[in-house]
Parts: sequence; structure tokens; C-alpha cells
Amino acid sequence: MQFLCIGVNGSADAVMQHINEELRQLKNKKISYSINEINSEGSASIICTINDGRFYREKSLESYKVLRTYISNALADYIIRQYEERLIARIINSNFCYFNAAERKEILRRALSIIRNEDKTFINSLFQIRRRNVIVRRLMDYFDNSNSIILDGFVNFRLKDYIKDLEEIVDKAVDDFLTDREYREFIRLLRYFVEIQEPKIDTVHVIVNYDNRYTLLDGSKKEITNECIQEYVNEITEGEINYDDLLVSSLITFAPRRIVIHSIGHFRNKELMETIKNVFCGRVIICQGCDVCSVKMAKSETEK
Repeated sequence: MQFLCIGVNGSADAVMQHINEELRQLKNKKISYSINEINSEGSASIICTINDGRFYREKSLESYKVLRTYISNALADYIIRQYEERLIARIINSNFCYFNAAERKEILRRALSIIRNEDKTFINSLFQIRRRNVIVRRLMDYFDNSNSIILDGFVNFRLKDYIKDLEEIVDKAVDDFLTDREYREFIRLLRYFVEIQEPKIDTVHVIVNYDNRYTLLDGSKKEITNECIQEYVNEITEGEINYDDLLVSSLITFAPRRIVIHSIGHFRNKELMETIKNVFCGRVIICQGCDVCSVKMAKSETEK
């Protein structure tokens, strides 16, 4: 008789559900099996047995190999669903204990977002498949030498490759968290600097050109681009100019009460737009179309 025994701490209901869902496919292969659960002192054992081929050893062995494959897939899905978040939390608490509770909770949220591929990126989808395959492969290797497994012990001691992948994901989440924190602090300082300044100009109109450069006008629609960036340009060569940085620097220098963004359709740097909105909170107006936008767009088309 060929069988597999899976030991579980606590209730075995969730494991049984995964196994039953996976093993339903065996009926299409005309393989007869049975599943029994044995409970004892807070733990449970699930016994999966091949019933056919009692008198045909070769058939029984072949059916047993198929059973191992399906059980391995079922247990991999169970481990991902039931263990993954706990493992990530353990990695965070162990490797990054110097963060406070709220920060560790945010890092956990970010790590789970990555591992669950909430952004639906292709590369994260590939990593999801890879992690699952690692678990399945380790289970198959284990069942080559034993027909009895205790899940807690297997996860803690036999999935080092998988846990290493989780550690790398946590590292990525920490990097993202620190980058965002530094960005928020940077924005806070810029906002404070703007707020304590006396505005040097009441209104600045920002016109986004098709070539990612910017034209600045004052409240009277007089161009002030050259005046406000002359000092910046004198310090660098033409090839080194970063027009996004130049725009932010100019706006901070003038600290206007109102910033009107024209021809927003040409604004390709969405992060820059968010930075301007955050630094000049409540002062930014997005023009929905005016004579300035029309003239500039017509000029841009001519210059292309």
C-alpha cells in the first residue's frame, strides 16, 4: 500500500481543502485514492492512500508518483497562503527590529504588495511562479526519500531558497520605504522653506513645451524664463541642464502664491507634477485650456 502522511499543528481543515481540490483531478486519471484525518493532542495527520493496484505493484507505484505530484502542488499552495505572511513578518521583526511597530507594519504591507503582485507587473508574475516552483521542487525531492512530512519543520528547515527569496523581497520593501520616507522629509523641508518666504511674484504661469522644457510667465503673461534661471544656467553647461530640477528650483526661489500649469498634456514627468503639488500645496492650478495653451501648442507643432 502506497501512502503519504502530512503532519499539521492545529486544525487540518485548510490543508484538507487544498488537497481535496487538487486530488479531484486524479479521478479523471482513473486513480483511486482515500484521505483520512487523525487528530491527537492539538495536532493532526492527513493520510493520503492509493487504493488501486494492490495486486499490481507497478501500477500502484505509478499512481503513487502521480499522487506525490498533486500533493506537492496542493501543499505548495497551502504554504504560500498560510505561511508566507508569517514568514515575512518574522524576517522583518528579526532583521529590522530597529524600526518601530508602525514602520514594521508599513514594511510588511509593502512586502505583501510586492509578493502578491498587486501592481500586476510581468517580472513579479515570473517571481511568483518561480517561488511556487521552488516549493514544489523541494517537496518532490523530500517525498523521494520519505512518505511522511511535518509541515512546520519542512517550512522552517527545508525551504532555505524560498525564505531567501522572501528576504530579498523584504529588503526591496525596506528600500522603498526608506526612499519614500526620505522623499516625504525632502518635501516637508521644501514646503516649509516656501511657506516662510515672502512671495517674490504673485503668479507664475508654467507652460510645458513638447521638448520637455518649460516657459515661465508672470501674472501679466510676460515671459520671465531667462531672468529666473540665469543664475542656474551660469553655473552649468548646456549639456548638463536638468530642466525638471531647474523648474522646481525656479518656483521655490519665487515662492509664488499661485502656479498655473498650462498644456498639461505635454507634462510627461508625473512624479515632478506630484512634487510641485506637494511642495506648493493649495497653490497649483491646472489650466483646462486658454489662449496661452492654444498659442503655445500651435507654436510647438510648428517647431517640431
